[in-house]
Amino acid sequence: MPPAAQHGKVAQYFVQARPMTPWFLYIIRSPDNALYTGITTDVPRRFKQHQSGKGAKALRGKTGLQLVFSTEAGDHGQALRLEYRVKQLKKSQKEQLVAGEIAFEDLFTGLQTRDLTGG
Repeated sequence: MPPAAQHGKVAQYFVQARPMTPWFLYIIRSPDNALYTGITTDVPRRFKQHQSGKGAKALRGKTGLQLVFSTEAGDHGQALRLEYRVKQLKKSQKEQLVAGEIAFEDLFTGLQTRDLTGG
């Protein structure tokens, strides 16, 4: 088999071996009513890290944390872009999102598709 053909098979193997892992955007409320936004592939694991003081510095030493929102956010790149957008929202908009008064998708209706997909 020519070297180029072998390379193609190796590349194909790696592409097939890496299924897309879904990422999630989450919001945690601290006892002082602050909202912390983050992303992860495993929300329960990450929330436990925050509760145990091994998560973000902003939440270390705080007890009584509440996971108040989570949603699937696509791949890692999409999740990063969505996290950035949510962190830019006013607190009142985040509160509406958490309360279910507005749909997550409605916050981003004015964005072009490439803004969310990177395309």
